[in-house]
Amino acid sequence: MSKLFQNYKRADIEFVQAEGNNLIDTDGKKYLDFSSGIGVTNLGFHPQVNAALMKQAEKMWHQPNLYQNSLQEEVATKLAGDKDYLAFFCNSGAEANEAAIKIARKASGKQEIITFINSFHGRTFGSMSATGQDKIKEGFGDVVPHFKYATFNDLDSVKSLVTTDTAAIMLELVQGESGVKPADATFITELATYCKDNGIFLIVDEVQTGMGRTGKLFAFEHYGIEPDIFTLAKGLANGVPCGAMLAKSELGHAFSYGSHGSTFGGNKLAMAAASATLDVMIEPDFFGSVAKHAQSLVSQLQSALSNNQKVTEIRALGYMIGIETSEDLGQLVAEARDKGLVVLTAGTNVIRLLPPITLTETEISRGVEILKSVFE
Repeated sequence: MSKLFQNYKRADIEFVQAEGNNLIDTDGKKYLDFSSGIGVTNLGFHPQVNAALMKQAEKMWHQPNLYQNSLQEEVATKLAGDKDYLAFFCNSGAEANEAAIKIARKASGKQEIITFINSFHGRTFGSMSATGQDKIKEGFGDVVPHFKYATFNDLDSVKSLVTTDTAAIMLELVQGESGVKPADATFITELATYCKDNGIFLIVDEVQTGMGRTGKLFAFEHYGIEPDIFTLAKGLANGVPCGAMLAKSELGHAFSYGSHGSTFGGNKLAMAAASATLDVMIEPDFFGSVAKHAQSLVSQLQSALSNNQKVTEIRALGYMIGIETSEDLGQLVAEARDKGLVVLTAGTNVIRLLPPITLTETEISRGVEILKSVFE
């Protein structure tokens, strides 16, 4: 009899070891991981991150945010690059999105935030309220007020919801949880311009799309925009719990002393892992290789599954891939796992692939071959 809440549907398997992009269970069976722990271990189980963690653990793993933290400054500088952003560190994507909601409201002096139908921003009350899926909110009573939900990729839908009390528009550039649905480039360009022209903050939720997942460090780089606020988590520290909210420096006044905080946010272990993760990703030509291999994976999937009547569509941006299907998702996931491949689901009819962005061509071919056999 388990002593755990049954809020997860757990497969009868436990992974106890990892090697690169592979997981090993209690029986010693090896699995190629096309899930990255739900988009978290974006570099696989990388030796450079492991070394950074071990080195930091020998020194100290926690200090409160009452003192200077050079590791936080280091990670913030690497994330901001040559852009004028300030960083707040926390522990998860939901917390990062809570911080984004709070700073947008406080900096603007307004309350309304427009998000999108089928979006997902987290499970705390604020981030759950921002989420445009009713199933996430069922049974929890009244949500936080002043959220409105527009139609994704429809600027007129957004404009129809804007009022004089609109603080921000918040969105994912690829709606991951609802089925891997990328934003239209023209829509994003026009939305960014509209926000700027009307004094509305643009918040981009990069919790799943960030840290190399789409073939660039941040997904908004594909769209040629600079959000006022963006959030990160999942792959930020490659598996160590870590989140971040970055906002343009002119919003810094809204998070003055005592306005917001996090006991564990910016923990030294998490920052050491995040810094090492970023060191790998900002190496010259790293993302050139990532984009090349991601395109190879998508091309091989399209070739292998294009004539399969069970597959409706393949959608992708970098290593964020959705295979829409008419088949039973649970059965497909189980069969893939039996053959040594770990995959995910999204929405009601999509097999979601979030593999490590460090896949080799051999691993790509192996994964595609397993998926082809599963769908056949």
